Amino acid sequence: MNAPTLADLRRYAVARSLFTPTTLPKAIERLGFVQADPIRSPARAQDLTLRHRVKAYRVGDLERHYPRLAVEEDFFVNYGFVTPTLHARMHPRTARAEWPPERMAQAQAVWAFVQERGEVHPREVDAHFAHGHTTNGFGGQSKASTQLLDGMHYRGWLRVARRANGTRLYAVHTPQEAPADVPATLDALVDTLVAKYAPLPSPGLRQLVGLLQHAVPQWKGQLRPALQRACARLPHAEVGGTTWYWPEEEDPRSRRWRAPEGVRLLAPFDPVVWDRDRFERLWDWAYRFEAYTPPAKRVRGYYAMPLLWRDQVIGWGNLSVEGGLLRSDLGFVHGQAPEDAEFREALDTEMSAMATCLGVERN
Repeated sequence: MNAPTLADLRRYAVARSLFTPTTLPKAIERLGFVQADPIRSPARAQDLTLRHRVKAYRVGDLERHYPRLAVEEDFFVNYGFVTPTLHARMHPRTARAEWPPERMAQAQAVWAFVQERGEVHPREVDAHFAHGHTTNGFGGQSKASTQLLDGMHYRGWLRVARRANGTRLYAVHTPQEAPADVPATLDALVDTLVAKYAPLPSPGLRQLVGLLQHAVPQWKGQLRPALQRACARLPHAEVGGTTWYWPEEEDPRSRRWRAPEGVRLLAPFDPVVWDRDRFERLWDWAYRFEAYTPPAKRVRGYYAMPLLWRDQVIGWGNLSVEGGLLRSDLGFVHGQAPEDAEFREALDTEMSAMATCLGVERN
């Protein structure tokens, strides 16, 4: 077939990710994985991602409904929320570093404690076992019990039952058997990534498959063959000097892929935005997440959210809530906003929708 154009890929990228809003369970199932981030500016990444894809979504709905949803908190290529099917494909997970006998004994004692209680808060574990403090990954001090619970959760010994004021409450996790066909399982994990982030330029596909080493460290040595199989079996074409990949049985040139009307402010971790190299190839400007950049060196702002108008990302917005009012500061790639009335009306609609989602008034 004829190769798609860059315009085809751009429209396809937006249309397949920003699907018609549906229910929360169906949106999670379709996404497969929703990346989480604790920064609230003006809300957490998971809420800002889901608000575009779930009807009448309100900030905190995922956390409120989590205990009744078919979803697990877990690490995939980043930390977030995964479907039970995806969760099962990554376990039993063997961590990169083995625990020494003393640590293993502590974990077994905590597991028995959690099993007896049914659900525990980290402070209950800390009070019962008094594990003390230890150096965390940032060089500071944190409770040893918290790190132990994190490690048990990562290894699949525990699951997050729910959250209380943002803190994870744990329950025991039912052990499962290793898959009989590891290559097929890895192919399914790759397909989940491609389904979420397509179309993927070859550097993006390579990066994502490499990140699976954190999801399935036990199969790190099999990731290169998995990438080679993906490159051979997935539909692809060379566009703009780069090979692009997408899911089987899809055609980026198809008329079914119609970019949604309107304006969208997208979270820095939204599937449309996440791959910065892809973003630059599709929209010809570089977007960077600057929350951890010194203020004096920021170009667009602490939590600048790309501003999508139809299938073009034309600028960004920094949003905040002050005194119960939503405030916005917008910037545009070409210096000014589109002048047509349709854009102004769509922007007004998006700001009102954001305020409703946040439960605040507009400035």
